[in-house]
Amino acid sequence: MVDAGRHVRPETKAVRRRRQRVVAGTALCGAALLGRSLATPPGSRRFYASTAAVAATWTLGGLASGPLHLGWIENRDSTLRRPVVTPVATGVGAFGVFYVGALVSRHIPVLDQALTRVLRFADEGDDRLVMATTLANGAAEEIFFRGALYSALAERSPVAGSTAVYALATTTTRNPALVLAAVVMGWLFALQRRASGGIQAPLLTHATWSALMLRFLPPLFRGRRHGTLDAPAPQD
Repeated sequence: MVDAGRHVRPETKAVRRRRQRVVAGTALCGAALLGRSLATPPGSRRFYASTAAVAATWTLGGLASGPLHLGWIENRDSTLRRPVVTPVATGVGAFGVFYVGALVSRHIPVLDQALTRVLRFADEGDDRLVMATTLANGAAEEIFFRGALYSALAERSPVAGSTAVYALATTTTRNPALVLAAVVMGWLFALQRRASGGIQAPLLTHATWSALMLRFLPPLFRGRRHGTLDAPAPQD
């Protein structure tokens, strides 16, 4: 359950232990499914089914772990409001940084190959389905990693801990570009979670960043294979 209330009560030890058990099981299951999802052919029914399974796992595990909270930010007059504009602007700014990083990555073979591989899923799939899949998985990740997992680690450095688990789960994709993005963005999302006390801020930032990345990054790597441009077929 996502709690929209203004006041958040401290969790009891029993609630936290239950949350930790659910989170541990979900993390293992979700990481395994994530790795399998990117091993399927781009644009295939298996790809959409497996990514939907990943999103469902993160979401159901996060909600089953215990109450989650949307969070608040404080205005200058000490009143509270839901975070909206700032998280969206943060997502735009993060995209700008990653876009520049993508331009640089084209000259680094390991990252060039990694980005080319993952962006094939955008190029070879249905645009609407890929966008829906991306946004659904982004929201699901925030429900689980910055919602349930962060709360489960509340007394154990939740920013660093949730970021580390997020990155470890992403290693199942065997894609260094995705792991690097998980470290950088996971840290940012966790800081937003700490600042606002809930998942709305990181969720909006994640959605904005993901949508822009999906819209503008594929053209940078279109036609590239293994760090080089596709060469024309030899003539007889």
